[in-house]
Amino acid sequence: MIEAIGLTSIPRKEQPPAVDNVSFEAHTGRVTALLGAPGAGKTTALRLMLELQRGRGITYFRGRPLHGIPHPAHEVGVLLGDVPGHPARSVRGHLRMLCAASGVPARRADEVLEAVGLVSLRDERLGALSRGMDRRLGLACALLPDPHTLVLDDPARGLAVGERRWLYDMLREHAAQGGTVLCSTADPKEAARFADHVVTLDGGRVVADQRAADFARTRLRPRVVVRSPHAARLSVLLAQRARSTQRSVEVVREGGNRLCVYGTTCAEVGETAFRNGIVVHQLADEVGDMGPGAGAGAETSTAQEPQPSSAAIDAQSGPDPEPGAAAALDSGPEPEFAPPASGPGPEPEFALRAPGPGPEPDFALPAPGSGPEPEPPTLAPDPSPEPEAATPALDCGPEPEPSAPAAAAVPAPKAVPAASTTPEPPQEAPADDTPQAAPSQQPTTPRPTTVALPPPVLVRPAPTPLRPVRYEIRRAAGVATGYIVGACVLAVSALTAVLLARIGHTPQPRLLAAWPVELPLPPAALGAGLLGALAFGDEFRHPALAVDRGTVPRRLGLLTAKLFVASLTALALAVLTVGCTAEVLYLVYGSELVALPADWPALTAGWLALVTGCAWAGVLAAGVFRSTTAGLAAVVAVPLLVVPAVHKMTEGPSARGPVPFAGRLKGGLPPRWPFGGEQHLEALLRLLAQPVGGAMALSVLALLCAYAFTGLRSRVR
Repeated sequence: MIEAIGLTSIPRKEQPPAVDNVSFEAHTGRVTALLGAPGAGKTTALRLMLELQRGRGITYFRGRPLHGIPHPAHEVGVLLGDVPGHPARSVRGHLRMLCAASGVPARRADEVLEAVGLVSLRDERLGALSRGMDRRLGLACALLPDPHTLVLDDPARGLAVGERRWLYDMLREHAAQGGTVLCSTADPKEAARFADHVVTLDGGRVVADQRAADFARTRLRPRVVVRSPHAARLSVLLAQRARSTQRSVEVVREGGNRLCVYGTTCAEVGETAFRNGIVVHQLADEVGDMGPGAGAGAETSTAQEPQPSSAAIDAQSGPDPEPGAAAALDSGPEPEFAPPASGPGPEPEFALRAPGPGPEPDFALPAPGSGPEPEPPTLAPDPSPEPEAATPALDCGPEPEPSAPAAAAVPAPKAVPAASTTPEPPQEAPADDTPQAAPSQQPTTPRPTTVALPPPVLVRPAPTPLRPVRYEIRRAAGVATGYIVGACVLAVSALTAVLLARIGHTPQPRLLAAWPVELPLPPAALGAGLLGALAFGDEFRHPALAVDRGTVPRRLGLLTAKLFVASLTALALAVLTVGCTAEVLYLVYGSELVALPADWPALTAGWLALVTGCAWAGVLAAGVFRSTTAGLAAVVAVPLLVVPAVHKMTEGPSARGPVPFAGRLKGGLPPRWPFGGEQHLEALLRLLAQPVGGAMALSVLALLCAYAFTGLRSRVR
């Protein structure tokens, strides 16, 4: 169950907040639709619920806020927009990477792929997926950790009819198995078709919180759409016919030559136009949207009666029934399609109501609590439709009418107009347009379905330190960026070493490292720094790890895993660089240039420390500044900016003694430790005494402190 309480966004400058005091509930076992036009605040409300955006209010997921859940991915599955994955990563590799991060077995990826129908596309790159396949992958990512709650932001946007039907079948199946589903949409007909409960937002506020059956009855009303060059005359004739037959008919002029007639049928409108010689260009049944907040007044007992419109023409004198509470009347004749208590829309030209006796209306709204409950919604068209309740006694052709309980949700079948002079525009399939009334409770019998969810995760492994390491290895090895960078570093290093050997005057250690004096860093160190920067840069550019929290979580385990994997990559790159350059030099110039130097242990330690330090600096800088470019810039800034500053501070004599600080470090420690332990410490001090070594150590320490500070600040927020 989801409980959203007082969600309010922070306003920008003098503008009102996008979401203002939004509170609602989404119950377990139901599909709740968050309905609103573009700009109504749906996405902002979802982001506030998931703590992706700063604001006021709190949301409880089964009694706990999201920041109080140890593993949020196990509780809430999220789909906000497109799948935030690297476009060069394969579908199966992306899911296996998320399996390692969520702590579920790797075989779970194949189970989810089979459930969403992506087995044949498991080796396809994310950037090559179509819109429908991307939505399937997004749902697979949300279902991967087997969460109890699904939160989706307009998942059916841009999908075809079949894809939407499949998606909503999956959501209803998840709710039928005891889960909670909250899904936003901008289409009221779609919300009435797939949801059990509808929460309507308008202007950042909740204007209606209804069951789907009540929502369909109060907001979605069947109507007849007429286009005629003589629309004004036709509206007057329809009003006169309504007076003579004591019928309740509402005619709305929607501009130009278009009329919307409520409370009648295509047959009656076509017959009236034919008898009076009026040309009709279009005559069709539709389901009209009464706007946000329609019927909201009927949900409360304090609904006020609206002022009568000057365009209202009563069939006979007497007080009108309250329009907003038309469905709540207990006695007397029930008015037919009275306008809602509130909501935008054009003013009706004629609102004809007959409180006295008269023929039975064509479309009657059932009163709450009376009559049978509507049938559960069906997302696919029924090949054997049920017989209609009544048929009108008209001569212009058989046209069945819907029964009373389902009249507000299901429009009458389309009839071919007799007076149409132009072909009718193509209409969408009934399965896509026709909203079905949703039940207020779960059906007692299982609904037939053609979809199947992946099997539940019965046993979750205990958290181990290797979980983030496995995730980082799969993240780094899942794309070809690392391999390309490594190949480029080896090729540039070998070519540089050959050129330096041909020019001459280059020491052998620099020759093996392919490090010209003119460059601040060797190619291997720059490559290690770039790979380290990509470790966090790709996380912020493609936040697949923590899409439910909006950013990469600054946890110690994740940082340790990235530093560990970056160190291994840097060490491998350093060793391969020296080996490749030595092999190339041996093939080109012989064995003279590849002889082992006398102080090779110290040189090896310094070389490995330099490459590893560059990798660490790239990881930390990219984590602090959230950019790969910033991480690489921090690596390059060490020899260009930090080294001169450190050299200036350590080379000058101090006030306490004539020997500089660097000289004292090179001299080693005065006391001698047993078992020769001081030798290793002296080697480390001599390494730090070098300008590049000391600057790299200071830079890594400063970036580590900055990373810890930003992590604490985000946790406090």
